[in-house]
Amino acid sequence: MSALAGLEAEVRRQLELLEYPRQPWLPPRADDALDVAIVGAGQTGLATAFGLRRERVESVAIFDRAAPGGTGVWTTFARMRTLRTPKHVSGPDLGVPALTPRAYFEARDGAEAWAALHKIGREDWQHYLDWYAGVLALPIRHGHALETIGHDTASGLLLLGFATPEGQQTIRARKLVLATGMDGTGAWRVPAPFDMLPAARVFHTSGPVDFAALSGQRVIVVGAGASAFDNLATALEAGVAEAVMLVRRQRMPRVNPFRWMEQAGFLGQFHALPDALKWRMMRHIFDLNQPPPQESWDRVADDPRFALHMGSPVTSARMEGSEVVLETPQSAHRADHVIIGTGTAFDLALRPELAAVAPQILLWRDAYTPPAGEGHPILGACPYLDAGFAFREKAPGTVPFLRHIHFMGYGATPSMGLSGASISGMKYGVPRLVDGLCRALWLDDADRHVESLLAYDAPELTREIPQELP
Repeated sequence: MSALAGLEAEVRRQLELLEYPRQPWLPPRADDALDVAIVGAGQTGLATAFGLRRERVESVAIFDRAAPGGTGVWTTFARMRTLRTPKHVSGPDLGVPALTPRAYFEARDGAEAWAALHKIGREDWQHYLDWYAGVLALPIRHGHALETIGHDTASGLLLLGFATPEGQQTIRARKLVLATGMDGTGAWRVPAPFDMLPAARVFHTSGPVDFAALSGQRVIVVGAGASAFDNLATALEAGVAEAVMLVRRQRMPRVNPFRWMEQAGFLGQFHALPDALKWRMMRHIFDLNQPPPQESWDRVADDPRFALHMGSPVTSARMEGSEVVLETPQSAHRADHVIIGTGTAFDLALRPELAAVAPQILLWRDAYTPPAGEGHPILGACPYLDAGFAFREKAPGTVPFLRHIHFMGYGATPSMGLSGASISGMKYGVPRLVDGLCRALWLDDADRHVESLLAYDAPELTREIPQELP
């Protein structure tokens, strides 16, 4: 038996040891509606489905627009060599030792290889997630792109409209989890003024980039986050003639607040803070931002084709002949192509599935007014979630079915701390989401549970007892 096969047997043994309580608790349904539909088969969606199964919520399915092998970012547009998260991170395992990343990599590569490993490789992390989904036999339906969310008032069910290779399909579900990652609060977009350039001259770090075609070309990368550096490094490795990075900040950030956040206090209890303290902490974290990983910097720092210009926000963009010209307060820069690494737009209305209800979703800017001078447009655009990650109505009573939609994208961070789209936050965020879903399902059926208890008559004492004992 191979080491991985042995590990898979150990997974099954450990799950059996933890199998309490065993009895089902959700009322059986006569229709084909799901108890929970999960959109997104990345790490968060997979772990949420596993967590629900452990709580005996069995009528669950995961939907993803991608084909098998293409879910998440790790083998699509992520271009770093390794994760920036420490290798000892846990989370998807939900406390089951044999499901931890370390257990997988030690079984696959050996304990010595794990001990020598600095950080987990990007593609290796996807291999781990694929193994995780397979050993748990998680119910993933590929090729399903969620386009609309409706509601049947008669049944109380959500009506989820999916585009599939076989045509439009409607799935009915009691609860919906949007595990839609970094762009789940909006969309990756080419912002102004770069939208004035020909589309063939502009790439976004979140999309396909034909690096082979950039060989011998001059490239400008806008932004200084991890994805900007990783795309610049990939361009240099593909043979570009010149790679210039333009950064609006005066200094490159050096301190990574995520390393501070990786503590049990913050990860486990941030969600319980009053709004004023949540805002104060998140504003500092969002403003500080993350520096590029040391590994990403090292990929480019010593390359003579690389030039870094700080304090250089782009004020205009135009074409002059066959050249792209970007103006900054310091100077003009000329190139053949531009790669945009400025992140995602935070606007729920940009999500096709939420476009119809986005104006009714309560946002932080609706629920909390920060002190003068402490506003933050990105924080303000994030949804103001309840304790179970569910949307709230901006005007109570107008769209009551919003409470059935639980949001686990990056925009959940101001309400819930590191949770959605963050490996570091999964250990605490996913169980809290699962608990919120189970609580909502239980309370929705409270009257039926009372009836079930009152009707329960299975005897535990089965031996016949005389009327009178001597």
